[in-house]
Amino acid sequence: MKRWMLFAAAALAALVSMGCATLDERQRAWIFQPSDRSWGGSADLAREMDDVWIEFGSRVTGEPVKLHGLWMPAAQHAATGPVLLYLHGARWNVAGSAPRIRRMQELGFSVLAIDYRGFGKSTPGLPSEAMAYEDARAAWDWLAAKHPKRPRYVFGHSLGGAIAIDLAAQVDDEQGTIVEGTFTSIVDVAASMKWGWLPIGAFVTQRFESVKKVDKIGSPLLVVHGSNDNLIASDLGRRLYDAYSGRKRFLLVEGGSHHSTMSVGHGLYKDAVKELFDLR
Repeated sequence: MKRWMLFAAAALAALVSMGCATLDERQRAWIFQPSDRSWGGSADLAREMDDVWIEFGSRVTGEPVKLHGLWMPAAQHAATGPVLLYLHGARWNVAGSAPRIRRMQELGFSVLAIDYRGFGKSTPGLPSEAMAYEDARAAWDWLAAKHPKRPRYVFGHSLGGAIAIDLAAQVDDEQGTIVEGTFTSIVDVAASMKWGWLPIGAFVTQRFESVKKVDKIGSPLLVVHGSNDNLIASDLGRRLYDAYSGRKRFLLVEGGSHHSTMSVGHGLYKDAVKELFDLR
């Protein structure tokens, strides 16, 4: 045990010695794991969706940005029904979320899903917390301009849940917020893992502190988690839910993993969405 503690202390000292800039870049790479890859047959499903391009000037980097997205209109009431901004998690590009996009469409939403900078066909580079927040806001503004009279909702899975909560806390025109398999903060996620006893909190630059923002949301909140989520503990989802004082619902899907919760609990999802958001 003493040897492991010495090793951990040495590793922590090495991280600090890298310097703030290098430490920040390493964290961004570890957290986002940006790529242009999808998984399984998701890319085939994505081909059924329309490509969308969103361009804006970044206040974070001072450079022009071009985001790629996928648009899937609802099967019914496609011109008048609710629209949903879908924000994916780490590692896979937007095409990797095609099965979930389709399931949200089956719930009655027209769905816009985007890739953040560094993912897929969007502007290349290493993403950051601030850049991802900015990308989500640009997509939200795009939806507002394209569909000004339609109710808009925001959804985030995993890391995308933290991005969704930041967006919903910033805007006042969302009708509802849905997050799945997400967390209170990156520091809390790290603390829940094998090496969680390491005192790394002070060195985390990409904090994604959803628990400090969630109560600023002005719309109903649906928090979904799988009971078998081995990546993000369901306790973190519950703590996020508890921090919100508005109209809300917590849905724990028995047997759902970090990646299968929506498919395993699709019927429960449908009932929860209709009940909480008064959708028919």
